Amino acid sequence: MPNSSLNSEQEIANQANEASFGDILSAFEQSHQPEGDAREGTVVAISGDTVFVDIGLKMEGSLPLAEFGGETPAAGDKLQASIKGRSGDGYYLLSRIKVQRPKDWSSLEKAFEEKSAIGGIVAAVVKGGLSVDVGVRAFMPASRSGARDVADMEKLVGQEISCRIIKLDVASEDVVVDRRAVLEEEEARAREQLFTTLKRDTVVRGTVRSLTDYGAFIDIGGLDGLLHVTDMSYGRVNKPSDLLSVGDSVEVQILKVDPARRRVSLGMKQLLPDPWTVAGEKYHQGDRVSGKVARVTDFGAFVELEAGLEGLIHLSEMSWSKKVRKPSDVVKPGDQVEAVVLGVNAIEKRLSLGLKQTLGDPWESAAARFPAGSIVEGPISSLTKFGAFVELGDGLEGMIHIGDMSAEKRLNHPKDMLKEGEAVRAQVLDVDTEKRRIRLGLKQLQPTSMDEYIAEHREGDVVTGRVADVSGGRMKIELGEGIQAVCRPADGKPGEEAVQESKPDLSALSSMLAARWKGGTPTPYMGSGRKEPARAGQVRSFRIVHLDPNQKKIELELAS
Repeated sequence: MPNSSLNSEQEIANQANEASFGDILSAFEQSHQPEGDAREGTVVAISGDTVFVDIGLKMEGSLPLAEFGGETPAAGDKLQASIKGRSGDGYYLLSRIKVQRPKDWSSLEKAFEEKSAIGGIVAAVVKGGLSVDVGVRAFMPASRSGARDVADMEKLVGQEISCRIIKLDVASEDVVVDRRAVLEEEEARAREQLFTTLKRDTVVRGTVRSLTDYGAFIDIGGLDGLLHVTDMSYGRVNKPSDLLSVGDSVEVQILKVDPARRRVSLGMKQLLPDPWTVAGEKYHQGDRVSGKVARVTDFGAFVELEAGLEGLIHLSEMSWSKKVRKPSDVVKPGDQVEAVVLGVNAIEKRLSLGLKQTLGDPWESAAARFPAGSIVEGPISSLTKFGAFVELGDGLEGMIHIGDMSAEKRLNHPKDMLKEGEAVRAQVLDVDTEKRRIRLGLKQLQPTSMDEYIAEHREGDVVTGRVADVSGGRMKIELGEGIQAVCRPADGKPGEEAVQESKPDLSALSSMLAARWKGGTPTPYMGSGRKEPARAGQVRSFRIVHLDPNQKKIELELAS
């Protein structure tokens, strides 16, 4: 044992009577703890930028937090450290750098040839880089320091680092070292180790490192994973920057690990419940809901009811009117709308909505609003080969068949008489609420010989007509070209009159004989006051009992 060690032990023994056992142990540890001794330690506390480690000695050791590469250790973590010395407070100064600083030029030459890492202490910031003590003064270019800027370089001053010699000239004592290469190798080893520990479905915390149009890269401890935009939220995300910013700390789930391609896929929405899992319980047919129009397609519009849950309003469910040709005529992206739930299929993730149902079904009151025979007005909305559609309001349309357009001429196509946008008056012919059809007619409003006849006569007028048919107790009477009436049945047998006991009225008989209508002659008296029974072809006198201009009906009775 060297003399210096014997002298130190002798001094300790001489002080045994005056010093406490603790003081003796402390002095012994200090004299017997050589610099560079490596030990396994346990992290016991963290205070500020210092980590305190139990290394099995009376006093703990202290490590700069900066040596952990941005990670923060936890109490109980195990680590390897070497003793560099002791602080004024008695703590052991530790270092995680496992390489030793060269002691001479031969050691430097060996490290240079083997390209091995060596230890050094950053002495100062100099022009173009840093001055590093690696046993001799060495220069480290700023680009090889691993620091991002001058401020980071200044933080390295006084720290022990690991570096590699990239230039060595013994003659001129010129040494250049590289820290960045060592850091990159350490990061690569850390990534390799991390790949072996990553498991699918594991939840980890990371930091947003960068954003792209298709996602975000998350640093999960020295390794970047891709968080694709489709895995950020169940709701629609237009761009990642709408949800995240560089530097954000996020919790993500590992979706896939590909060691061969060195890729990790991450997800955020997977940490939240899928809204479709409870959609069947939350939304029911007939429910009235509200949401924002997310997007519009050729066949309908998708409405976002909540994040990740959209319902489709089909084009056919947007309006009761048939004139809506595209969804964009009704709604636009961003519109806030109310709709009625028509159906929910949570398994297939489909939810059908109706917009027109919120306005009520106009067909429920169509029959009352448009009774047969009533007159309506509206523009022609469209023309087809078989007819024309007329807007009646509230999404209702009526159809004028080509056969009900004109009574005077035969039409080849509705456009021969009508055009889109033209306002027309029409008569309601029929309303079928079950089939949702309203039949209209134009020719029914055009004046006819029947309309003119009814307009020129009054109930009680006596007129002359030809008996066209006698059957079923009623007679069909022709009063003119295209004018037909019905004669009420007389008492007794059809077509017969009661016996007249009084003398015949010669003046009336003369006028009837003089009347001519379509080549016929009034029915003559048969004598003894009796009239000839009515039969087809006879011309007789009748009294108008009832006129119905709307239904175009005339009722008669035989004049006395």
